Amino acid sequence: MGSQSFLKVVAKNFDVLAGPLVTLAYPLYASIRAIETKSRLDDQQWLTYWVLYSMITLFELTLAKVIEWLPFWSYAKLIVTCWLVLPYFNGAAYVYEHFVRPFFVNPQAVNILYVPRKKDVFSKPDDILTAAEKYIEENGPEAFEKLISRADKGVSSRRSNHMIFDDDYRY
Repeated sequence: MGSQSFLKVVAKNFDVLAGPLVTLAYPLYASIRAIETKSRLDDQQWLTYWVLYSMITLFELTLAKVIEWLPFWSYAKLIVTCWLVLPYFNGAAYVYEHFVRPFFVNPQAVNILYVPRKKDVFSKPDDILTAAEKYIEENGPEAFEKLISRADKGVSSRRSNHMIFDDDYRY
């Protein structure tokens, strides 16, 4: 009867017992091992895991009062964490490749919240080509060519002045 009650306690508190092992102990060990290897993949896996773990922790801290009412939360978190941690699944690397990386490499690829840009007096063109096209549209191609030739003359005169200054400075 003693072993049955022990198993009941373990089964009832499995998330409390396994949680720190899965979320902290093993990732800590694997992160240290990753630092010691030259492979970039395991570094990516564990750096991504720690970023995701931090996000989950912030989510829990922010919504603690709501999460208290969800009896399955600790088990759901344990399952998600196992998927992120276990090398068989490589979940953290998957999340990085499919969600985090596209967001930072190409911000338009992952558009979580669409906020349209307002066109106003203070908005600036996205790039130099857009500005050039707008200038040509407003002033014509001849004015643009004059602007380019003036800029070229200004650059060459600055270069020659700079060279004279450099020569004077050396002597």
